[in-house]
Order: sequence, then C-alpha cells, then structure tokens
Amino acid sequence: MNLLLAEDDPLLADALCAQMRRSGFAVEHAPNGAVAEYLLVKQPFDVAVLDLGLPMVDGLTVLKHVRVAKPALPVLILTALDSLEDRVAGLNAGADDYLTKPFDFPELEARLRALLRRSRAGAQPLRAEVAGLSLDQEARRALIHGEPIDLSPREWMLLDLLMANRDRVVTKEQINQTWASADGGGNDPQGSATNAVEVYIHRLRRKLEGAGVAIRTVRGLGYLLEAEASSGA
Repeated sequence: MNLLLAEDDPLLADALCAQMRRSGFAVEHAPNGAVAEYLLVKQPFDVAVLDLGLPMVDGLTVLKHVRVAKPALPVLILTALDSLEDRVAGLNAGADDYLTKPFDFPELEARLRALLRRSRAGAQPLRAEVAGLSLDQEARRALIHGEPIDLSPREWMLLDLLMANRDRVVTKEQINQTWASADGGGNDPQGSATNAVEVYIHRLRRKLEGAGVAIRTVRGLGYLLEAEASSGA
C-alpha cells in the first residue's frame, strides 16, 4: 500500500515513516506542501496523510488542488488544529478523515486501513494471480491453490515485486531498493549479506513448489517470474 506522508516536523515524520513501514506501508515523505502536491498529482498513491500547517503551500490548498486531479484518493488530515472550524474546513476541502495531534499510532493505522477498505468497497479484491499462485495485497498473503503459505516480510516483498513485474526481468538493484524503501523489511540476519537476494530467491523457489510458477534467473540481468507452462525451458 503506497502512502504519502506530508509532514514538516522531521522527528515526527521519521517516527511515522518507520512505524508505517513496519505496518506494511510503502511510504514517501514530503517535507512541505509544494513537494506534497507534486508527488500526489504525479505519482500513484493508495492513501495520503496530510498536515495542514505545511510550509510553502498550506495543507488545505494542497488538498483542494489534489482533489481536482485525484478525486477518489483517500486523504487523512493529521494536524494540531483541533477547533470545530478547522475540522469543518478540512472536511469541506475534501478530506476523508481528520485526526488531531497528539494521537496514538494504532488509531492512525486503524483509520488509514478503514479509508482503504472504503475506497475499495465494491471493487474487485486486490489480488494478482499466476497459475496456481495468488497474492492478496491487502491481507499481505500468498496462496497456492487457495492454501496460504508462510512468508517472511522480505520474502513477501520480493514475491510481490516479482508478481507485479511477471514475465519481466527484475534486477537485484530493484529488489534491494524495495527492501530499503520498507525500512529493511524486518530484522532478518541475512539482510546484510552480500548474497541476500540469492538467499531469498532460493527460499521462494522452495516455497512455491507446486504452484505452477517458476522464478527464472536471467544471467547478468536479474530474475523473472513466469507460469511454468509458458517457460521455454
């Protein structure tokens, strides 16, 4: 789940980014309103957390502009402004939810997940499938012929990346960047090893046996996931 956090307090932003990544979000941070507006308009996000007191361009102005370009994007305002007038102004500008500081992170996470559920109401389940393998991105589960398999955070991110780029080569650099963007993906002792990618590819291959898919090594380039029936091997 791709999330934009627009927050100018560096200490709060660092803490929130770390907590959100541990909760499974891929987080992009915008330190001011100009950057927030640019990223929200130009890049795909599933949800946004927006402070109102942003430098350069205030949060309400950002929200009004983003609503024109992306009317369906769920946006949660996170601010110290807690008067009734501030809440009404934020909601009228297009916010889907409003949370005041100080706050507890579990409440913020619960509100974000509620926004995501509502935004996907009536849509098809967010699931990718290849042969007997399917990924439920919202639940962060992988299933083989309907049966869930146990994956570590890094294994999940690797498989999700391969599935999103199925039949296309994914480089080691892309894999490492994906792990890095999620704050390392957990405290796995293999994470700092130079052969970490090969280790996780080997683990995934074992866990995907019987799914009808293969992770093929493309020498000098990287890896690609494909249905075994379509493989030339």
